[in-house]
Amino acid sequence: MVEDRTSELIKALKELKTLKGLLPICSHCKMIRDDKGNWNEIDVYIMNHSEAEFTHGICPKCLKKHYPCRP
Repeated sequence: MVEDRTSELIKALKELKTLKGLLPICSHCKMIRDDKGNWNEIDVYIMNHSEAEFTHGICPKCLKKHYPCRP
């Protein structure tokens, strides 16, 4: 029983993806520079380096800025 639990924990640790350390991010466009020096969109970078998934929407500030004719 203890061996089974240990095996399960070892398997879970191998599958775990964690972002850690410093991420170089452009202060203007918010692109992330990876360890190879390539610039990536932040959502793509996070999806490739974690288990996170994104949905997209438009916040009220951007809606007003980019679609000024809308209420």
